Amino acid sequence: MNQTKYIFVTGGVTSSLGKGIIAASLAKLLQARGYRTTIQKFDPYINVDPGTLNPYEHGECYVTDDGAETDLDLGHYERFLNVPTSQANNVTTGRVYLSVIEKERRGEFLGKTVQVVPHITNEIKERMQLLGKSGDFDIVITEIGGTVGDIESLPYIESVRQLLWELGEENAIVIHLTLIPYLAAAGELKTKPTQHSVKTLMESGIQADILVCRTEHELSDELRQKLALFCNVKREAVIQSIDASTIYDVPNLMLEEGLDKVALKKLNLPEKSSPDLKQWNEFLYKLKNPKHTVNIGLVGKYVELQDSYKSILEAFIHAGAANETKVNIVSVHSEYIDRNNVAEKLSDFDGVLVAPGFGERGIEGKIETVRYVREHNIPFFGICLGMQMAVIEYARTVLGFEDANSTEMNSQTSHPVIDLMEEQKTITDKGGTMRLGSWKCNIEKDSLAHQIYGKDQIEERHRHRFEFNGQFKEQLEKAGLKASGINPDTGLVEIVEIENHPFFIGVQYHPEYKSTVANPHPIFVGFVKAAVQHKAVSV
Repeated sequence: MNQTKYIFVTGGVTSSLGKGIIAASLAKLLQARGYRTTIQKFDPYINVDPGTLNPYEHGECYVTDDGAETDLDLGHYERFLNVPTSQANNVTTGRVYLSVIEKERRGEFLGKTVQVVPHITNEIKERMQLLGKSGDFDIVITEIGGTVGDIESLPYIESVRQLLWELGEENAIVIHLTLIPYLAAAGELKTKPTQHSVKTLMESGIQADILVCRTEHELSDELRQKLALFCNVKREAVIQSIDASTIYDVPNLMLEEGLDKVALKKLNLPEKSSPDLKQWNEFLYKLKNPKHTVNIGLVGKYVELQDSYKSILEAFIHAGAANETKVNIVSVHSEYIDRNNVAEKLSDFDGVLVAPGFGERGIEGKIETVRYVREHNIPFFGICLGMQMAVIEYARTVLGFEDANSTEMNSQTSHPVIDLMEEQKTITDKGGTMRLGSWKCNIEKDSLAHQIYGKDQIEERHRHRFEFNGQFKEQLEKAGLKASGINPDTGLVEIVEIENHPFFIGVQYHPEYKSTVANPHPIFVGFVKAAVQHKAVSV
């Protein structure tokens, strides 16, 4: 293929319809047919990236190998395609405007008045084609955040309109995702919201090529025909996207609906072979036919919103299938855990994960959690802040350093076992300034970590400012908390573990970001296996 083809995915009627899942599912099918496919997300908010957003605002912040703090939809792209994304795969309005303003300051516009059209739209178009021009991909799918008609989305929609005209027919198409609500009082599905959404898109100069209709009920032939007629699309291009028991069913549902075939036909591309979904369907079979069940406590401070820990929840799905185990995740708010109720809250779990986070709220509950599971031999897994809490708990309980803490929570502690990284001490800006992206880690032989990974060196993604304070390493190791993973360049402690415990590991990085359907993360796989064994022993 000489020319990269482009697919734009827009949404209407309401947000949260699952544009990311539809985009990832279509990409999976195209990839399974032999096309080199990638997905990018354009977000209409003015933050430069989601790194400074509270998880309650926008769900988790996903981190790529190259250190970009991105939208959580990129996690879906990687989990489905098993291909790493990068800075180029996520663009926000803030980043676009920042770039244009910097160009204006440098005098690149030669005294012209800087305007939304053409300067902002040109910047957007340039970024929309960045991956396509790299020569690495046959098809680039671009998801436009927000819904059609939003003020924030207008520059993106205009940029898509211009690109469709510039690239020409058969080189770019638009898939519009919309909602077909069911009115219980009338006992029927209603197409009017979709018609209005398509009309709004047309008012911006874009005719949808394919309609993907989110619905709770099957669409009748009559209803599909009506949608095709009133929305000006071919009958075969009206695709039903019915609620599924798991997002991992969606590629198969889209295959049944022929979404990939319609898209290829409109792009004038050959279908090649039928999609090879053998490995995918093996995963689905194990996911749906578990031999065991375990209950895992997820102790965190953002537990009210599922999307706050999206990658962790998905990593448990992958690891559960690998172990042929149904993993029930029970969220426990760390703010409400104390010494008096910790046994009541945690004793029934087969394993406990202490989640990442920032700030001091709920910290003591996390420390109490670590103490309880360590002393009661319940499998434990700590990620980032969770690992730091394990270090603090060990220093307090085993070494007797009563005021041991992180300087993030208490700058006056006489035992700062967790401290601000040296290079972070002069930084005042919050956005994009943490230790980010993929870093190496050397693993000690004869450790739990080595047993899990089966490697001497790994690379994992980071997102933190504070670290294990090396001044206390010797004392903690003598007392039994082993530093089994060390960064070869900085000497930073990456992994801690305890021997003579069923499973006790804390990691400074975020393993959940690298877990995919094709490659479940080994720590999650090992943790679920340990939980299964713990349940068998305790029964």
